[in-house]
Amino acid sequence: MLFTAPFWLLSLLLPTGSVPAAAQVTPPAPKIVWSAARVLTWDDFKARPNTDRLEALTSSSIDANIGCTDYQFSGKVQATFTPSESWVRNATRASPALLRHEQLHFDLTEVHTRLLRQKLTLIKFDCEHLQPAFNNLTKVAFLTWQRDEARYDGETNHGLNAAKQQEWDQKTQQRLKDLASFAE
Repeated sequence: MLFTAPFWLLSLLLPTGSVPAAAQVTPPAPKIVWSAARVLTWDDFKARPNTDRLEALTSSSIDANIGCTDYQFSGKVQATFTPSESWVRNATRASPALLRHEQLHFDLTEVHTRLLRQKLTLIKFDCEHLQPAFNNLTKVAFLTWQRDEARYDGETNHGLNAAKQQEWDQKTQQRLKDLASFAE
């Protein structure tokens, strides 16, 4: 088990002087915003494996920032990939098919990001009661996204079922095309 402590805590525990090089904290790699022109590579997976069950793990999220200025709603929603939470057990042995499977997790995140953007254009938000309304909308959107991700892994057996993997790939690419008007 790896224990990390905040820098200020280390400075309290260590004798006066500088923090040893081994204790220096490297900032995590910045999140990657989804782009059709930017596919993932194994170099993007920076974390260490935390389970023996999987060969790789993609950590992606739907980041939403909303607000009101002069009672005018505005929002920005992005699909992001977090390198510092994503990992591959052995990048030199990992197959291109496994990388494609992980990329499709990120693509599914973009599909659900576009669906949320679509919903945001259809709903008239009351800036006086913005937070509860937005929370309800995102709760449903996130549950739908997580259900889709679980179904994807279940049906493809984490990418091991090549026929189902290809089916999901085609279906997801079609969904991205169908929602192209909600791309950034």
